[in-house]
Amino acid sequence: MSLENAPPEIKLAVDLIELLETNEIDPALALAALAIVQRDYERKIQQAAHTQADGTDPD
Repeated sequence: MSLENAPPEIKLAVDLIELLETNEIDPALALAALAIVQRDYERKIQQAAHTQADGTDPD
């Protein structure tokens, strides 16, 4: 499969990997930072679901 036809999450992952490697980010540091990003986005998804369920503003 070419990247051109890949799902958007694969394209984004490749872009993020390239960014981290280009900037020579230590793999352990990258994983620690990505864990923080994951928690943040999981929180945003939960807030969006809550907002959608009860019609409140997430902010």
